[in-house]
Amino acid sequence: MGEFGLIGHLTKDIRPQNPETVKGVGDDCAVLSYDEGRRVLVTTDLLLEGIHFDLQYVPLQHLGYKSAMVNLSDIYAMNGRPRQMTVSLGVSKRFSVEDLEAFYSGLRLACERHHCDIVGGDTSSSMTGLTISITCIGDVATDKVVYRSGAQPNDLICVSGDLGAAYMGLQLLEREKSVYNAMVAEAVKKGQSPSSLPPFEPDFSGREYLLERQLRPEARRDVIEGLEKAGIVPTSMMDISDGLSSELLHICKASNVGCRVYEERIPLDYQTAVMAEELNFNVVTCAMNGGEDYELLFTVPLSMHERVETVAGVKVIGHITKPELGKVMVGRDGSEMTLKAQGWNPLKSEK
Repeated sequence: MGEFGLIGHLTKDIRPQNPETVKGVGDDCAVLSYDEGRRVLVTTDLLLEGIHFDLQYVPLQHLGYKSAMVNLSDIYAMNGRPRQMTVSLGVSKRFSVEDLEAFYSGLRLACERHHCDIVGGDTSSSMTGLTISITCIGDVATDKVVYRSGAQPNDLICVSGDLGAAYMGLQLLEREKSVYNAMVAEAVKKGQSPSSLPPFEPDFSGREYLLERQLRPEARRDVIEGLEKAGIVPTSMMDISDGLSSELLHICKASNVGCRVYEERIPLDYQTAVMAEELNFNVVTCAMNGGEDYELLFTVPLSMHERVETVAGVKVIGHITKPELGKVMVGRDGSEMTLKAQGWNPLKSEK
């Protein structure tokens, strides 16, 4: 079924019983109403060692920072502002107090930068490594909350930042991990102790931006503020956590529309392109399907074209169409390719 298929299967018959529940399962955040003029936003994410992160190359301080950003980004994807956060950890015996202090230092830095209060949580022992569960609460004015379901034909499709860099950073880290593991395996084969090997120095020169995008992403509060300053309320919005293709298809499904995006307009960083060429990857495929960019994907009415171009870091990459026209990417040569959800899926079976 995949992640979203399973969620839909398990929750298809759930109906809200409380009038305060405006929106339940099916968007970046649940939306609650306890005040006539504002909506409460609630999002939660579960991060598991070995599934979502590898502590062989992820520093705990960076992991704390990224864990917060994953949740903060969901709040911004609803056009909201984060207010409070709870943090729950499952910790195995191999972690020291100093390790958890490092994790919390990154978490606290992220929350301080985005004006979000850590207000509680839970801790427990774990038999399988580190488990992280974070819930973030935010709010937004009732008339400014943005769902995935509001896109209309002729709306412009916009993205912030550049895409694919986080995926290339992951490939770089995995490559250097393989080099190190091969070195250790060779030493063991020769009867040497791995601890006797000289310090391993991975080759990250000239790739610092890719590492930053993978290990320490930044939720796009600046884009939300830029849209507000320009007087723009998007018709639909998501954050790009599972890949641009997957997120576009989510918006199209929720809004019952099609889309056309243009390959030549997909924003790419130079380091991303160089790394993709070095690894013999198609850079556009990486940008469309890599995931973990935590940029914002949103749509705005065609009449907002001049305004949206004034928002720093935002690029128009296509437009929304009628559903019968399909969901396609137009190549540089004019050819059309049907979009497929090939981004990150944590429930995909390994073969």
